[in-house]
Amino acid sequence: MNHDYLERMNQVVQYIKDHSDRKLTLDELAEYANFSKYHFSRIFTSMVGKTPIAYVNEIRLLKAIQYLTSTTTSVTDIAQLCGFDSITTFNSAFKRYYNKTPSEIRADYKHRNFSQDSSNIPAEITAPLSYYRSNESSFLRRIWNMNISVKELPEYEVAYARHVGSYLDTHYAWAQIGSWASEHSLSPADQYFIGISLDDPGTVDEFACRYDACVTLPAHFKKQERVGISFKQLPGGLNALFQFYDTPDKLGITYQSIFAQWLPNSEYEPDERPCLEFCMNDPATDPEGKCKVDLYVPIKKRAD
Repeated sequence: MNHDYLERMNQVVQYIKDHSDRKLTLDELAEYANFSKYHFSRIFTSMVGKTPIAYVNEIRLLKAIQYLTSTTTSVTDIAQLCGFDSITTFNSAFKRYYNKTPSEIRADYKHRNFSQDSSNIPAEITAPLSYYRSNESSFLRRIWNMNISVKELPEYEVAYARHVGSYLDTHYAWAQIGSWASEHSLSPADQYFIGISLDDPGTVDEFACRYDACVTLPAHFKKQERVGISFKQLPGGLNALFQFYDTPDKLGITYQSIFAQWLPNSEYEPDERPCLEFCMNDPATDPEGKCKVDLYVPIKKRAD
């Protein structure tokens, strides 16, 4: 693994540990790591094994356990010392993680019914996600041996329908843009159909995730306003291209593999442009229900 990526992630991990007693935002962590916010979360999650927010909360909970088991500080004060917004949030996080409230954990510790286990919170990042060390999955083995090419994409003018909500329901946006494209004689034979996931579901609530279903427009296309259809320019530039052909559920693993395995070992780092999913077939008509996607990840040469 490229030591630059490893060093930057370890620095962020240490920064979280040093500042977990106050509010930490994704923007702040991304800026500290010198990655764009759009890609930072994917890189962190792929390399550390959990989202930045989940990691922050686990560090806070570990500190809280230390307070609960070694001091008489009140639960309310501990919540504040560990960076939680309120006692309600504090109790909820404990209940979710330990299936106990802070008061119950303190009581259990007094009776030696609770043992502190911090093994799931790494001291530093030493390797990518554990599933990269497993050779049980033929799909993951194919991902390890990625055939990625570097390609320059031009700018594209597109019409798009936006879906806000679960990425499992993006078919609504595709139905909308597909109907509009058909009315304007824009077909897959002549134009590209491109999906853009604008949010990382690991850091954004599922109901708030944004997704654009796009179709490229021919030159001199006369744009007319219509409810549900918008227009924008997709910036061009250097991209890493991975040609994906498998069931849709494995596309997320492909993203993780690129950000945790290929990028850190390449001479590139992610650019701020969004990833583009060029849809090359209709999974509904594929004999095995697989989707064929040309996945473009925006990159730039890493600074020396």
